[in-house]
Amino acid sequence: MSKPEPARYRTTNWKSYNDALKQRGSLLIWLDKDMVWLAPRAGRNGRPAVFSDAAIQFCLMVKVLFGLP
Repeated sequence: MSKPEPARYRTTNWKSYNDALKQRGSLLIWLDKDMVWLAPRAGRNGRPAVFSDAAIQFCLMVKVLFGLP
């Protein structure tokens, strides 16, 4: 028994097809201008900067959305 031949799709309107692909891949991210990226300093001088919980949560969200390691 042989496999049935797969259906062949032909795109006739390339402009709308390309526009639809661009829209499907778009991602709009809103950032709050008042968001604090750095947490208040705690500890002695020379310690690395500590990021706020909101900044860490934002970075983790972007990581998940784009499938980054």
